[in-house]
Amino acid sequence: MSWDAPETVLAALDGCWTIDRVVEGLATLRGSARFTPIGGGEVAYAESGTLVLADGRGLRAERRYVFRPALGGFDVLFDETPRRLFHRILPVPQGDALVGRAAHLCGADTYESTYRFEPDASLRIVHRVRGPTKDYVSRTLYRRGARHSRGVSGRGGSESR
Repeated sequence: MSWDAPETVLAALDGCWTIDRVVEGLATLRGSARFTPIGGGEVAYAESGTLVLADGRGLRAERRYVFRPALGGFDVLFDETPRRLFHRILPVPQGDALVGRAAHLCGADTYESTYRFEPDASLRIVHRVRGPTKDYVSRTLYRRGARHSRGVSGRGGSESR
């Protein structure tokens, strides 16, 4: 699998992924994610996993988004009613990878996000979060899961942050 071009990224995400996330100094997460087409070019994203806090406590974690095609890339929306934009990612070639960046204001805190679609077919997402109530960096590595399947309908379970 290759990422080819920004317009093909959503289709290439389809299926199951493993997730390894580090929230620097705060927690780690291991789990899985599933990208599932839901019609109209949109893709449901669901993740679930075990979040291990710095003190060793483990918690179940889940997260859902909807990815929607946009000219030159895609929007990431919070999976709620009504849907709200988290950010728009417009990947561009950078070396052998496709890289897109965006910022999102959450109250007084700012999320600066980078999506890096690597030539080895992995995906890296980094969120740098700064503000009066939050100050951390979250780094997530997505790799194809052993049970990778394409074209599966419905919202499958998957890992969280």
